[in-house]
This record gives sequence, C-alpha cells and structure tokens, in this order.
Amino acid sequence: MSHNIAPDQNDTNIDIGRFIHETSYKRNKKEIIFGNVKFDVLLKEKNKILIGETKKTSRFETASKYQMLYYLKILEEAGIEAKGVLLYPEEKKRTEVILDEKSKDELNEIIEQIKQIIKLDTPPKPDSKKYCKTCGYREFCYA
Repeated sequence: MSHNIAPDQNDTNIDIGRFIHETSYKRNKKEIIFGNVKFDVLLKEKNKILIGETKKTSRFETASKYQMLYYLKILEEAGIEAKGVLLYPEEKKRTEVILDEKSKDELNEIIEQIKQIIKLDTPPKPDSKKYCKTCGYREFCYA
C-alpha cells in the first residue's frame, strides 16, 4: 500500500468481503473517508462516535484490532474522540476496540516496524503464514 500497489481486486476473498460489507448494516452510513483512511460504517451510540469495520471472519482479529486502533489514532490526532467496533456479521459477533495508552504504545511500535520495512530497497522474503492463502497480495509475494 505504501507503494500504491493494490491487492488483487478479482480475488475471491476480496469479493466475499466486499459483498458482506455491502449487504450488512444497511441502515448505517458507510464508507466514510477521513484523511487517508476509510471507515466501513459509522454507527450511532448515544453521544459517542463509533466507527465500525466489517470483517468476513474473526480469525485474524488481532490484525483487525490494530487496523481499528490506527483509525482511532488518526481521529484522535484530529481532535476527535471515538470508539471502534469490529463487526463480524456472519458470526453475529462484535468486538469493541478502545485506544488507550497501552494500545497506543503497541500501535506506535508496529508503525515503526512498518516504516522500517517500507524503507528497504527490496521487500523481505516471503514468510508463509496461515493467512497468506487468503491474502489479496499473495501473487506479489510468490510471483
């Protein structure tokens, strides 16, 4: 993404995710673009801003949590207090995400690691993980 390379838009898993996103939470505002990020859903919760990310499965909940924490960090830096929720409509599951001091520290460490990878002249060698099978970028790693 840092080099403007998009995942394979014809990938079956991306199609399924797009379908779930389009058919879930129809009453809520969708696709809110804020700076360089795009939230899936804006939900109403009393006087709080609650942003939601719709996911196909909770199998990769940790990665999804850090994605949401990043979104909350972007909002916080703009002076907007918000909470996040990961939405798994197929599992009928919701997981709340809050940006606290501990999660900020963890997120900042991850961001620094990502920046170091981006600075490399060549990408690191692929390290096959279980999620590689369903990743929209897998063709770039193994081509």
